[in-house]
Amino acid sequence: MILRPGTFLQDRYEIVEQIGSGGMSVVYKAKCHKLNRLVAIKVLKEEFSSDGNFVSKFKMEAQAAAGLSHPNIVSVYDVIDEGKIHYIVMELIEGITLKSYIAKKEKLEIKESIGIAIQVAQGIAAAHEQHIIHRDIKPQNMIISKDGKVKVADFGIARAVSAQTLNSAAIGSVHYISPEQAKGARSDERSDIYSLGITMYEMVTGRVPYEGDNTVSIALAHLEDAMVPPSVYNPEIPVSLERIIMKCTEKRPERRYASANDVIADLRKALIQPDGGFVQDSVQVRALNGETVPISEEELARIKEGKRPTEPESIRTMVRERTPVREYVPETAATRKPTERENASEEAVNPKIERLLAGAGIIVAIIIVAVLIVVFSKLGGLFHSGTGKLPGETATELMSETDLEVSALKDTEVYMPDVRGMSEDMAEAQLKEKLLTMKRTYEYFDDVEKGKVARQNPESGEVVLKGSNVNVVVSNGSDKLNLTELGISGLDGATAQKFLTSKNLVVEVVEEESDTVPKGKVLRYDPERVAEGGNVKLYVSTGPHIDTVPVPALVGKPEVEAIALLAEAGLSPGNTSTQNSDTVESGSIISQDREIGTQVEVGGKVGYVVSSGPEIRHQRYVASINEVYDMSYLIGPGAGSSSVTIMIRLRQGADDNPQYKVLTSAVTVKGDVLMPISYTSIESMNGTSEGELEVVDVNSGVVLKTYPLTFFPMD
Repeated sequence: MILRPGTFLQDRYEIVEQIGSGGMSVVYKAKCHKLNRLVAIKVLKEEFSSDGNFVSKFKMEAQAAAGLSHPNIVSVYDVIDEGKIHYIVMELIEGITLKSYIAKKEKLEIKESIGIAIQVAQGIAAAHEQHIIHRDIKPQNMIISKDGKVKVADFGIARAVSAQTLNSAAIGSVHYISPEQAKGARSDERSDIYSLGITMYEMVTGRVPYEGDNTVSIALAHLEDAMVPPSVYNPEIPVSLERIIMKCTEKRPERRYASANDVIADLRKALIQPDGGFVQDSVQVRALNGETVPISEEELARIKEGKRPTEPESIRTMVRERTPVREYVPETAATRKPTERENASEEAVNPKIERLLAGAGIIVAIIIVAVLIVVFSKLGGLFHSGTGKLPGETATELMSETDLEVSALKDTEVYMPDVRGMSEDMAEAQLKEKLLTMKRTYEYFDDVEKGKVARQNPESGEVVLKGSNVNVVVSNGSDKLNLTELGISGLDGATAQKFLTSKNLVVEVVEEESDTVPKGKVLRYDPERVAEGGNVKLYVSTGPHIDTVPVPALVGKPEVEAIALLAEAGLSPGNTSTQNSDTVESGSIISQDREIGTQVEVGGKVGYVVSSGPEIRHQRYVASINEVYDMSYLIGPGAGSSSVTIMIRLRQGADDNPQYKVLTSAVTVKGDVLMPISYTSIESMNGTSEGELEVVDVNSGVVLKTYPLTFFPMD
């Protein structure tokens, strides 16, 4: 239902205009006539208003949110039912959403981002103290007022939504959703902290960490994909802020900050110590250092049952709505698809070598068959006194290879499975299935993914006692930087160099021509992985090949000759100017704007400065006068009641061609005034030493008084 301007609600709130619309509500600007103030009214859309269970939860949570009073939370004034219309009356904030602010600025300054994050976290902390969880923290729900204050909106609405089935409508904020929300599991205060971390990531990078073609792929990314550190997209991010963001956005809630107040404390430290190491290590890091880390009851139960992780109900729901159901099939040697490297290796095999190998294979196969015939004849009595009868014709069936292996084991023994390449949890479950205990250590491997088993002892296939310990080495990943994962390809060369240098690498920039990569962009790098303090060659494009010529020497040559030299080299004059010179002859070149021998693109321009010879200095002549002219001499009796308009001027030159310069403009004076004629520095107009000062009647043009002047040369 659309509310038109002028509509009254409760005979109190007059709708002024619609100012926004979201997934489940429409926001109006309204005037409260009772308190004479402007408010915001958020009206539930009809599809939500018709669900009584939803409305009930919405009202309950909105009423709880109305009890929140904090400078960084949008105040809720009232929750009202009016027929089929359900709405919230809220504080009206004149400003811009943080989402729009980020889009406007592309990305925010570091200190500005920290300041906004602290204000948001303060609002979240205040709500958490009242046991209210937002569940939909995102930049769209944060408003920056005109005075710079940040307020968090929509407390209570998110709770009502999360109580519904998690479908496409409910996960409107999938870019900011926590992993536990994506799974449909229980969420708590740490879910808001995760969403705050994603918001901080967007503030400093101008992008969200996870993108996808649909909400399903993005939600799965929150569950499974490692987050690209924000410093990859913005090298200016200090170490402390990056660690805060990464800790807020840990996959497991227990590895995040325990409270919003803890986030605020570290953010404040980050303002003072941007490169400080005060952010405490996560549980994962502590585990890698050998500390004991408690495992959740849910994880322990699943390991005991020997089950693989199941898909979250919320994700399964979304998948059923958007994509065909795909059955989980474990990867085996028979089903695994060859890698690109394996395909390339197979295609690169020499045909002659293939034929040799095929022949050798046939010979080996014949030998193996012969050996098997002899072995099985002894085991099963294949040949009986020359009768040639098979065991099946008499009584005994031939045993399979697996049966033989099993029959060779004692009840207390088991074959060691191959757990290399498995994740820790999967390897432990596999060994537990064989009644074996896994003992793990951690090492760095360049070629084994982090978290996967790199080595095992005993080796696969060995016979071991049930209950034995199996030592596995789990990969910590590579201790070298993977430049490919840092995403420096295609970056500006200077930016990439600065970023790699910040990673404690020694960077050598090598310029190279390229017809495909724009000038100044990174072409490639070598090596792909490099240890801290290592050397990296960064190849930067100089653009397509350009024919160049050396700049000729123009200095000291006449301008005509200089132009000819440029034309001969395939160049042309650029910006030219003239300048006085006591050493270079007039008309010759004083300097040029490109050094001699510098390679310049054919058709390029070279600017130069032409000498105009020595500077001509003109001699200054100056005169002075200090006289008094009595106007009564001019007018006579009754001069006190008369007046005259006069001006004072300098006259020089011949009588037939005089030059004039006004020293005092027209001024009206009384006839009985003593008029001062005083000038300390009258400059000659034509450089001569003589002239006259004239007092002239402006109305008649008559020269009333003349004073001779003598001019003297000045330095």
